[in-house]
Amino acid sequence: MARRGTLLIVDDEKNTRDGLRVALEDEFEVYVAGDISGALSIMETDPADVLITDLRLGGEDGMALIEKALKLPKPPVCIMMTAYGSVDTAVEAMRRGAYDFVTKPVNIDRLELLIQRALRERDTRKENEELRQQVEKRSGLENMIGQSSPMVEVFETIKQVAPSRATILIQGETGTGKELAARAIHLLSPRAGKKFVTVHCKAFSSQLLESELFGHERGAFTGAFERRIGRFEQASGGTLFLDEIGEIDENTQVKILRAIGERTFERVGGNQTIQTDVRLVAATNKDLAKLVSEGKFRDDLYFRLNVVQITMPPLRSRKEDIPLLAQSFLKESAKENGKPFRDLSPEAAACIIHYDWPGNVRELRAAIEHAVVMCCTPRIGVRDLPASVRQGIPSISPLVEEPHASGRLNLHQTEQALIFRALEECGGNRTEAARKLGISRRTLHRRLRDLKITNPPIQ
Repeated sequence: MARRGTLLIVDDEKNTRDGLRVALEDEFEVYVAGDISGALSIMETDPADVLITDLRLGGEDGMALIEKALKLPKPPVCIMMTAYGSVDTAVEAMRRGAYDFVTKPVNIDRLELLIQRALRERDTRKENEELRQQVEKRSGLENMIGQSSPMVEVFETIKQVAPSRATILIQGETGTGKELAARAIHLLSPRAGKKFVTVHCKAFSSQLLESELFGHERGAFTGAFERRIGRFEQASGGTLFLDEIGEIDENTQVKILRAIGERTFERVGGNQTIQTDVRLVAATNKDLAKLVSEGKFRDDLYFRLNVVQITMPPLRSRKEDIPLLAQSFLKESAKENGKPFRDLSPEAAACIIHYDWPGNVRELRAAIEHAVVMCCTPRIGVRDLPASVRQGIPSISPLVEEPHASGRLNLHQTEQALIFRALEECGGNRTEAARKLGISRRTLHRRLRDLKITNPPIQ
């Protein structure tokens, strides 16, 4: 008979552990131990799928064994058994990480079912985790570039909330990557294998948006020649991303509120109630709280949407990410346009680092593609950048001189040169140097550390 898993039974009473071994060994591979040290010795050499331990182990505590077992590299599913059954004991066992709790004398049939269920759930969690890791590596956070403090905070929040069912509100200026964040949430969630459906709310009139979201029946309005399935229906089981949510009218707000709260809706012109199971992520470049105070957005919908809020930082507040983004866009644009890869000259690098980027990451991507297309020399220069970016060059742009006229200078070398020159011009005052560079003092310290600059020319 095929083995369903490996069990370790720990009980200080030999008759009990041997009796359980005989009862379970036809279905599982069973090991036994009489104390904590013996159990740990077995698990360190042959990791068990399930640990079944008595609460009382002579003078030892079975709960202590569970805590130690869960710290192993391959922790088992833990089931507590005891003759001292009580609600308090069960709660404490679960609090310490036990999967479930059984009382003596043990009902073997119930225990077998419990073990099988625990193994199935563990296997499912393992598969989901592996899938999430594959998805993240392939197309989740990989597409979101940044190592600045604001972006690290965004990444950590996404990882924290993605596995939940919570509704997410993403706020941020145009071009900061709100849709990328929404896709990452979907791809890192248990819904990753289902659809990710996007609706740009501003692109539709009120009537068309209602139909787009909820669908319509034939003849619902002029031009409705056949039934249409809406986005709430299309996304059922997956994630629905409503971009520019601040643009919708009050009537549509009411219907979205109901669809979120009751998970039901009707198509336009229909009376059939349709069930839906969507994870809603909304985004806006407006201040929804302000719109609520002005009576332009329903407060009840705002609270429904704003269970967890993620704020995407503007590019000007995370300038240390610009070199990473630029390098990525350079490679991407060169490949897409069939051009050889070109690095940025020091002057061009200084220009993009100090430009304020009102269009954020989207504008930077477009500027880099423009430069790749326009460049006819071995290195992208200032003249290859869009005029709007060139005109934004601040007085600090001459900071970088050409230290290696015949060699390649990458953006990290350029950034190091900028930092050195700023410190020199500010007499070693790091606060002033940071201000001149357009970053915070804390960011300057972090960039010195990340660039492994342990001894700047002026302290």
